Amino acid sequence: MSTPSGPGHVRCEQGPGEIDGERRHLTDLAYRLLGSLAEAEDAVQDAYARWYAMPRGQRQGIESPGAWLTTVATRICLDLLGSARVRRERYVGTWVPEPLPDRTEWIGGPADPADRVTLDESVSMAFLVVLESMTPAERVVFVLHDVFRYPFAEVAEIVGRTPAACRQLASSGRRRIAAARTPAVPGTEQALLVREFKQAWEAKDIRALVGLLDPRATMTADGGGLVGAVLRPVEGGGRIAQYLLHIAGKAPGLTLLERTVNGRPGLVAQSAGVTVTVAAFDVTEGRIRRIWAVRNPEKLRPWTESGRGGPG
Repeated sequence: MSTPSGPGHVRCEQGPGEIDGERRHLTDLAYRLLGSLAEAEDAVQDAYARWYAMPRGQRQGIESPGAWLTTVATRICLDLLGSARVRRERYVGTWVPEPLPDRTEWIGGPADPADRVTLDESVSMAFLVVLESMTPAERVVFVLHDVFRYPFAEVAEIVGRTPAACRQLASSGRRRIAAARTPAVPGTEQALLVREFKQAWEAKDIRALVGLLDPRATMTADGGGLVGAVLRPVEGGGRIAQYLLHIAGKAPGLTLLERTVNGRPGLVAQSAGVTVTVAAFDVTEGRIRRIWAVRNPEKLRPWTESGRGGPG
């Protein structure tokens, strides 16, 4: 697993524009560490606030401001991950990572496109869900080394552990990824299945829905206690199909749109032109294996501002 992103380094003589240019890299990193765009933005802003709060002479003495900002932002995220575990134990229903639209469909969120998260396989919903199963230390070390390709010596300095300990943590994270990994499916194949799923749902064709779903499929909804959503995952293709038809009957005015969700084909449900649900899919062996339906309005900011969810 790799991304084009890499360690951020800018030299001390560079001005505010170059320092602020690190924001994209830091947001990419923080989102993968936290699974929440809102929390990632806050963590990055906190890191910048600490940078500009230092006396000018102290800032000028830092050889690599980019590395300094990365270290501070990562440590902020590590602290947040520890407290997030406690918060998510009290969360109403199942906590699902915050879904992101394609850049061309981004509504609200960071004003500058350069600030937006890079969408690649390391932000797919399936990947982020596995990251959620890791301990905070595992997640931070794994993301820094295996996703952003920081050498273990640098990772050790950032997290305050030995390189040997970091190697063990990364290895543990790798095992979790391998255990959950499913065969890679081309985006075109997933897009076709998602389109057929949309058409079957609109037609209220339970037989077609069951045929598109893996018998062991799981559907997880996240309403956060703010909107109606099933509190526990729905398991089994037949049960999911029945639940989806139940939803279709309760929301006759709902419109489904094919959209990119975290870099993969997904669906957006709109009511009166406002996005109310974003669904991400995991496809394997020609069928839909997992569905994550995010309904918590606090996680739909990039999809809902101005009542839009991307081009029609």
